[in-house]
Amino acid sequence: MVEFPVSGVETWWWLPPLVSMIVSCLAATGGLSGAFLLLPFQVSVLGFTGPGASPTNLFFNVIGTPTGVYRYFRENRMVWVLSLAIILGSLPGMILGAIVRVTLLPDPRAFKGFAALILAFIAIRLLQDVIAARRRGENDRGRGTGAFAVTDSSFNLRRVAYTFSGERYEIPTMKLSLISLAVGVVGGVYGIGGGAIIAPLLVAYFRLPVHTVAGASLFSNFASSLCGIFIYWVIDEVKLVPGVSAEPDWLLGLSLGIGGAVGMYIGARAQRYLPEKAIKVVLTVFLLFVATWYVIEVFRR
Repeated sequence: MVEFPVSGVETWWWLPPLVSMIVSCLAATGGLSGAFLLLPFQVSVLGFTGPGASPTNLFFNVIGTPTGVYRYFRENRMVWVLSLAIILGSLPGMILGAIVRVTLLPDPRAFKGFAALILAFIAIRLLQDVIAARRRGENDRGRGTGAFAVTDSSFNLRRVAYTFSGERYEIPTMKLSLISLAVGVVGGVYGIGGGAIIAPLLVAYFRLPVHTVAGASLFSNFASSLCGIFIYWVIDEVKLVPGVSAEPDWLLGLSLGIGGAVGMYIGARAQRYLPEKAIKVVLTVFLLFVATWYVIEVFRR
């Protein structure tokens, strides 16, 4: 057994990296870091319930996501212009979200209710997209007649555009950045960087193929997580809320991040061989499970 000093968590040394590796391996196939599932693990299994759990989760993102980004880059499936549009909106949102977490949602019970709503929303959007694709008779969007790589990407204030697998995709830059702003607020509160929300929205709302969304989502997650950690550090230093600590548990975050780095690399490498529908279904099941778990705990005496 090992004790993590800041959070006071006492557990087996191998448990955090093992759990984060498994979660990240599955989540990375859909462009998620796995942080949205690791926060419930911290809160409900390890017992780290304070505001510091959120920046600890963000630190996991910083350590874990570069391996997934690297793998998507190696396979020419990184849409850098898409990442840029997301980051422009998500970074300001992260600042506001961190403040809301410390000032309005320090109580673990209220926080679990908030987390359940977010997770359920993501799951419903993914499920709607799977059902809609089935009705349209689509089998696996994103695998067209062209090369399985991103080409001809462009960015301006009007639109983000790129070509993938023989198909051209375009989305409005300002609309995406405004949505990313709202996502950044939620990500700052929840400590997930926003990737778990923006990736399903890019697939379900903007109709982008998940095989191109994944890398951009992970990279924007990395950038927004760096910003979030800094904001939480400032909040803790200035003692925005007396008696409430927002200090992350760096050692716990590192332990989770090491497992996450391995899992995300494996997940990113395996993604190209998985059908889009299978990826969405797996993520939907995980999200609904955790959301239901949190709802039960909110109403449990």
